[in-house]
Amino acid sequence: MTIRDLTSTDKFFLLAGPCVIEGETMAMKIAERILSITEERGIPYVFKGSYRKANRSRIDSFTGIGDEEALRVLRRVRETFNIPVVTDIHSAEEAEMAAEYVDILQIPAFLCRQSDLLVAAAKTGRIVNIKKGQFLSPQAMKFAAEKVVSEGGAGRVMLTERGTTFGYQDLVVDFRGIPQMRSFGHPVVMDITHSLQQPNQTQGVTGGMPEMIETIAKAAIAVGADGIFIETHENPAEAKSDGANMLQLDLLEGLLDKLIRIKEAVR
Repeated sequence: MTIRDLTSTDKFFLLAGPCVIEGETMAMKIAERILSITEERGIPYVFKGSYRKANRSRIDSFTGIGDEEALRVLRRVRETFNIPVVTDIHSAEEAEMAAEYVDILQIPAFLCRQSDLLVAAAKTGRIVNIKKGQFLSPQAMKFAAEKVVSEGGAGRVMLTERGTTFGYQDLVVDFRGIPQMRSFGHPVVMDITHSLQQPNQTQGVTGGMPEMIETIAKAAIAVGADGIFIETHENPAEAKSDGANMLQLDLLEGLLDKLIRIKEAVR
């Protein structure tokens, strides 16, 4: 798969799925449902699922079903539905391992300045999606992208906006960052659900504002985002990670229809 496969339509592409792989049955069910919705609308779809959720507030938080088992689930989604798959990696050593199962390696926001990680991801030949650190300006992401390009990754970089730290327990989205990062020549994704997190809550569980998902999504498409990133679940209240800021799966279809109309209006 190439980036052109995602950006060659007159719409936008979608990265969506559960936050972390909770099991094969749920992953397959979500992938099938979203693929049906996106195929009907001509939206390129990438299934998203972390094989391990490494960044958690509390030691007793769910992190995954085991790396190998979760990666095998991602491969089964990929092969069953013939769709690309994206997952996070957390160290240089994980890049080659994960690349055997997925099409896109995602660099978590907190790790976007880790040169060894970016270089290792680039060397796999996979597309590399770099999330902008909550602590960085959009302009600073030019240098993160250059680390991947320097290792033969030209044409294989995506950048993702996911909000900027605003005080101790909130994030804010500066929509100027989307056109600023697009000016580097790479597609830009808006991570809608993570930008609505309310981290560092005193109980050790991240909060969120899912009621603002539609607002953030509309604004992102209006200012030129190439893709959107949404974590979704049939019942967010039961999700094992990030349920507080997820989109309920039943609401995805209506949201995409609204975003298509906005894309048509600004094209």
